[in-house]
Amino acid sequence: MSRYSAAEIEAKWQKAWDEAGLFRAIRKNDKPKYYVLEMFPYPSGRIHMGHVRNYTMGDVIARYKISTGHNVLHPMGWDAFGMPAENAAMASGGHPKDWTYGNIDDMRAQMKPLGLSIDWSREFATCDPEYYGQQQALFLDMLEQGLVYRKNAVVNWDPVEMTVLDL
Repeated sequence: MSRYSAAEIEAKWQKAWDEAGLFRAIRKNDKPKYYVLEMFPYPSGRIHMGHVRNYTMGDVIARYKISTGHNVLHPMGWDAFGMPAENAAMASGGHPKDWTYGNIDDMRAQMKPLGLSIDWSREFATCDPEYYGQQQALFLDMLEQGLVYRKNAVVNWDPVEMTVLDL
């Protein structure tokens, strides 16, 4: 038996999966629906082993659900709106839009060879006007209904990014 060549064999099967649309979510009412969504990576940084670990766990769940007859939606999103992306762009000397979308391209190119069961046709970035426009409209609807409010609170301040960290 010849030696396993990951570069050759993985590329062959990933191409076959892509051509067959194996991981593309299609509405099928005869199958139970299942949604797999991991964290969105920040395109202000670089892909690292923590990302690989995170998306591998989601991949295992998605593949299991596919194998048990579920209609699985497993999209990819990029948390690309706000100060971290703007600060990274300024540090590199580029325009935030150009730098952010360029880094998304780089990160996608690093992730695709992993062969994850992601439906790349459902990819989006939170800096896409179509995305944040809908989010802003939703926020305004909730504000009108009294579901959101403003108050003073203790926060975690990030002196590097000059912004508030999520708790």
